[in-house]
Amino acid sequence: MGSPVKDVSIPENAPKTLLLQKHCDYIAAYGSKKDEYEYCMTEYLRMSGIYWGLTVMDLMGQLDKMNKQEVLDFVHQCQHECGGVGASIGHDPHLLYTLSAVQIVTLYDAQDTLDVEKLVQFVKDLQQEDGSFVGDKWGEVDTRFSFCAVACLALLGRLNEVNIDKAVDFILSCMNFDGGFGCRPGSESHSGQIYCCLGMLSIVGRLHHVNADMLGWWLCERQLPSGGLNGRPEKLPDVCYSWWVLASLKIIGKIHWIDKEKLVRFILACQDEETGGFADRPGDVVDPFHTLFGITGLSLLGEQILKPVNPVFCMPEETIRKAGIKLELLT
Repeated sequence: MGSPVKDVSIPENAPKTLLLQKHCDYIAAYGSKKDEYEYCMTEYLRMSGIYWGLTVMDLMGQLDKMNKQEVLDFVHQCQHECGGVGASIGHDPHLLYTLSAVQIVTLYDAQDTLDVEKLVQFVKDLQQEDGSFVGDKWGEVDTRFSFCAVACLALLGRLNEVNIDKAVDFILSCMNFDGGFGCRPGSESHSGQIYCCLGMLSIVGRLHHVNADMLGWWLCERQLPSGGLNGRPEKLPDVCYSWWVLASLKIIGKIHWIDKEKLVRFILACQDEETGGFADRPGDVVDPFHTLFGITGLSLLGEQILKPVNPVFCMPEETIRKAGIKLELLT
């Protein structure tokens, strides 16, 4: 006999409808509590936190509730002389936060907030001889950084600035026997890395290299009896995988392969009826990260009250269309 599947149970009294206004109020209030412990302890990922909050508010039709000028001033102050952007003022530049900054200024149609020429040079300088990208001057290689680099340049209309063929070759060297992708060659498949690799291949129009049926099967097996999705085998479900797994399935045209009703039920059960916001699992503490991915998951599943989300950039579809970006998606 095999070991029992790791999963959670959904309480009978868990929320069954989308508490939209509660979530808007939760996100709008989060950034105003700058002296609270939780806010202070998350300074190391502040730029991404602002991107999560702005994107989820935009998808809920409430972006105007956020302080645009304060946000853009902060982004400007986080850009370094080398062109890269840090997580917060005085933090070292890194590709992860550079992408968040580019996404933020794109949401606001304010790319002149950043020195684009220097930023493009920063991204170019991080590409290695084998086509991979390091995240910063310290040299860690990860397929996430390949996605970040290509996504930054696509949003800025500068994709031609790096060696795309080599970048694709590196991504393909990280493909595994199960159809998935890891963070480096030989690393195990993981839903988050799969999303990054598929997103990168979608942006540059090279999805034909992917075995969509085999990968779609692996991704569908991430759904547990509770309806929630996990990141890899033998792990508990987590609301954030409602984004990484679903967006990947959407990119390869297999989103109908999962049980939509069970997943919607799981996502809704992760809401906090009192404070608003989503947690990783029912009954846990909410945060902006899981709130974004709960909302984007519901958007991908067709929740009409939300704006459609783009499965590659995790931004409103209308924003990507306005930017004139053409993506390859399998059908």
